[in-house]
Amino acid sequence: MDDVFATEHTRRMIAADPASAALGMSVVRAEPGRAVVRMSVRADMLNGFAVAHGGVVFALADTALALAGNETDAVTLVAGADIVFLSPAREGDQLEAVAERRALVGRSGVYDVRVSTADGRVIAEVRGRTRVTRPAGD
Repeated sequence: MDDVFATEHTRRMIAADPASAALGMSVVRAEPGRAVVRMSVRADMLNGFAVAHGGVVFALADTALALAGNETDAVTLVAGADIVFLSPAREGDQLEAVAERRALVGRSGVYDVRVSTADGRVIAEVRGRTRVTRPAGD
């Protein structure tokens, strides 16, 4: 596949996502059940201890999870997620979130997301749940 988007649905979805754009996220790959998204940590993303704000790290994981879960024209939203922060990200770190589907039953999905640095240091692990809120064609 030459294109980073396996479906037109995910291409439209990310094009209409101003939050991910404002955070400087770029999609490396978005295919059914799997997505890879990157983002560089900027100075305005740091907390009072000069490490990446947890909400920013979660936002990256959330975008990857959403792309992995939207494999059809159905509208699928993240219904919940748990995050474990394992090491701090700092200004200038290039973060990559890899989301992979673990289970899809009916309208519910379970995904794991790993957020790591370019050198492989794991920043966070996320277990996320998705829910189809509007079937394809509606």
